[in-house]
This record gives sequence, C-alpha cells and structure tokens, in this order.
Amino acid sequence: MDVSFLGGPQPQRGVGIVAPFDFALDRELWRWVPDDVSLHLTRTPFVPVEVSLDLARLVSEHETLREAVQALTAVRPEVVAYACTSGSFVGGIAGERAMSAAMEHAGETPALTTSGAVLDALRELDVRRVAVVTPYTKSVTDSLEEYLAEGGVAVTGRSYLGLTREIWRVPYRDVVDMAREAVVDAPDALFISCTNLPTYDVIPQLEAELRMPVLSANQVTMWAALRRVGKEAVGSYQALLDPVARRGPAAMTPSPPEPLGSHESGLAEPEQDTEPVAGPVGPAEPEAALAGAGAESPEPLDGLEAPGPAPHDEWGGQPPA
Repeated sequence: MDVSFLGGPQPQRGVGIVAPFDFALDRELWRWVPDDVSLHLTRTPFVPVEVSLDLARLVSEHETLREAVQALTAVRPEVVAYACTSGSFVGGIAGERAMSAAMEHAGETPALTTSGAVLDALRELDVRRVAVVTPYTKSVTDSLEEYLAEGGVAVTGRSYLGLTREIWRVPYRDVVDMAREAVVDAPDALFISCTNLPTYDVIPQLEAELRMPVLSANQVTMWAALRRVGKEAVGSYQALLDPVARRGPAAMTPSPPEPLGSHESGLAEPEQDTEPVAGPVGPAEPEAALAGAGAESPEPLDGLEAPGPAPHDEWGGQPPA
C-alpha cells in the first residue's frame, strides 16, 4: 500500500526538559503542550538521597546540568528547561541565574528553570502576596519562602506535607486540603510547588473555589518554555494561560442572548397589533464554565468539593449592597 501521499509527519518544535532522577510526571508535562511541539526529556543521575536541601543541591550541580543538556543537543531543542523547583531555588536568585547560564553555555540554547519561571509568572499576574503549598519538609519550604521574598513576593500562608520520597503519589484531595489551609489570609494567588506533585486537573477547580489564580511548578515551567519558542501552553480555565480565566470567574459566564432583530440580520421584527402580555421572564441559564462550578457534576473530581456559585465581579469581589 502506497502511503506517500500523506507527506510525512508534521514539523515539530522541540522543548528539552532536564528533570531529577525521581521525576514521575512526564505525562502531566505533555498535557500543557500543543500538538506541534515535542518534549525531549532526560534525567539527572541517580543519587541515594531523600528529598531534602542536600538532594536539591546535588541534582542542581552545574556539571550535572551541563551533562544533561549536552545529552539533549542531538535532537536540537529550541529551549531547555530544568524542571525542578527545589533544585533551582536552593541557591537563591543568584544561584538560579547561574544555573540557567551554565545550561545555556552547555547547549548553546536558551535555558530556564522552574523557579525562574515561578517569578516570571507571578510578575505576569502582578502578584505581590502569595500562599504556598508544598510536599516538602519544613526546611525546604523555608528555603522556598526565602527565595520568593528575595524576588519581592511575600508569603502570606503556607502548608506542607513533610515528605521525603514518592511525592508523585500524593492525591488531589491532599493538595486541595493544603490549599484551603494556606489561603486563609487572602493572598493574591496560590503557588503549588514541586514538579513531582500532580496538579493539572486541580488548578481550574481550585481557581473556581478560591477565586484567585493558582499556579503550579509544572504549569509555569511549560508556560515559560513554550513562550520562549513563541507557542502557548494548553490549559483551559487556568488564569496564567487563559485570558478569560485571568479576568476572574465572573468573566466565564456568557452574556444572555439578545432579542431577535437587535442585530442587523436582514430580518425585520414583525409588527404587533396588541400589547405583549406581561409576565415574569427568567434569566437564561449560564453554561458551566468550569468542571464542577455552579451546577453539580455527575462525576466530581476525587477530593474536590463542588464550588459555590460564581461571584458577581472579578476574583473574590462582592457586589455593593
């Protein structure tokens, strides 16, 4: 059978990803990627150390990163991202910049890190006060808070699990519980740290419930990497990625339809000989803009409660009395 008429596969844009040896969420990264972009992943060498500040330093040594980037050069990615939050914030802002520079030098390719992308995303949304959720121990979470403070972002609340292994097994229910605990002081946004913590499905659900932008480590990494090559990350109802979601939940409710004949359609409204009968007119029901928002979902996401009705204005606002 001759299939030459197909013309071959469509051209792909390449994004290189350097991940820690224990990274288990390759599939989650792909969910943010448009069809004409391919991810090329490699991992740092295994070291017998649990998740800690010591591990963060080991997996982010410049020589380790250079070797990983050089392994990707054969497939010629247009940008390389280091997908590790703790490994890229453990040395502060100066350490993060030095890591990016070492990667760029090794591959002669633009490079970025998750922690650098976090600050870029917070600036994009004009966030000055943030709540943080992490699976880390207290010492690693403290280091994240110090990094954010150095970047001009105050941490208003935080919640962490104290885990040192198998972070990818954390269920969405635990992420939701931590988020609710961390945002009690009304921050501008919520940041969920660690690229090994699953977050893709929980982001729009939390934004609908908490009425604020929700960022995650993998989300900002893919957003920043794709932006470097002129592409947009895929993720409906995520404020960082979706212009409608960025304006707040109220913007996701469609306007009621206008009466027939209100637009220039070439059709004239029929004349009425009698006055219309007065009577109550109910509002058009809005479509559910978020899974689980407004109406009950027949299949609620595990660990998430259906959020309340959408507010009347932007994030968290209330209409005047």
